[in-house]
Amino acid sequence: MPSSNFREPAPNRPSLSSRLFHPILAGATLRDRLLACVGALAAITLTGLICGYLLGDGAHLPLIVAPMGASAVLLFAVPASPLAQPWSIIGGNTISAVMGVIAASLIKDPIIATGVGVSLAIAAMSFTRCLHPPGGAAALTAVLGGPAVASWGMLFPFVPVALNSCILVAMGLMFHKLSRHNYPHVAMPQINAHLTADPPPAQRVGILEADIDAALATLNETFDIDRADLGRVLRQVEYEAAARTHADIRCADIMSRDVVAVDVDATVEQARWLLLHHNVRTLPVKDQRGHLLGTVGLRELAMSSGPLKEVVTPPTTASADDPALSLLPVLTDGRTHAVILVDDENRILGLISQTDLLSAVARSLSTGALRAAAA
Repeated sequence: MPSSNFREPAPNRPSLSSRLFHPILAGATLRDRLLACVGALAAITLTGLICGYLLGDGAHLPLIVAPMGASAVLLFAVPASPLAQPWSIIGGNTISAVMGVIAASLIKDPIIATGVGVSLAIAAMSFTRCLHPPGGAAALTAVLGGPAVASWGMLFPFVPVALNSCILVAMGLMFHKLSRHNYPHVAMPQINAHLTADPPPAQRVGILEADIDAALATLNETFDIDRADLGRVLRQVEYEAAARTHADIRCADIMSRDVVAVDVDATVEQARWLLLHHNVRTLPVKDQRGHLLGTVGLRELAMSSGPLKEVVTPPTTASADDPALSLLPVLTDGRTHAVILVDDENRILGLISQTDLLSAVARSLSTGALRAAAA
């Protein structure tokens, strides 16, 4: 028989380029990286200039220590990292430098002193909850910095290390405020909108806090993400998966089209009457041309009087072509009772209430169960 040219398919291994140039961070964009470059450029330059003005430019003391470069990478490239928060930068660098100075003063062998200094720095940062990787470099600098560092002794951790760190953080705070980044990063707390002791609706089903703790214990790894942020990411993944799985159900398919709305020139009393008469919980507020201006509900109307425009709140909107189940995070937050569907000119097309979405989910589940039974 002639030999066959058939070959076993090669295993599906990632290419060398994909392994070398894999995205460095989840969620990182080119815009974020460019902003990080601009922020680091401005912050490091200004830190050096300010320290030079305050301390003079003599050779007796470095104007800016090397660990500030690594701190700037964290501060501007990954501002949401627990390792990049203000106390992590200031406390981590300063405390580590203190540990380095102590190690250098007690141990004459520089090699052993560097190991002890970094080891003590990690322990001290862990106990003081300011773990910061550049702190290890600050400890090394305190040990190996030479005469310029040794002459300052215990002052070195504070001038220039703490001074550098404080100025760098101040630059970071201003830069991130201008660039509209959330810094210092605080994980958004999940609070029950009804001010009761029950967990928010999203935390009663699906992924629970206990599940996250169990997964972290099983994996036995340390991840550079806040535990609360990790929970938010996982729950958002659930929502995205649900919207993708049921992408065939669009907002236009389930929205109410005969929308009860109120003119912005109406009074609170007129809006309250419409709300109660039609037994709805949210009223879109529109101008004379039918453009959406906002919404009002019983919360805004219950204790108010006078012109309606004074109690209008920003609307939650979506497009008619959006997947209906993409509204799950909004309509289960405990505060939003309806989403307004608008066109490109912000005219009202329809409305999806919590009831509308619940009916769509129930229909989707029933259809899935019937298909599974038929299979």
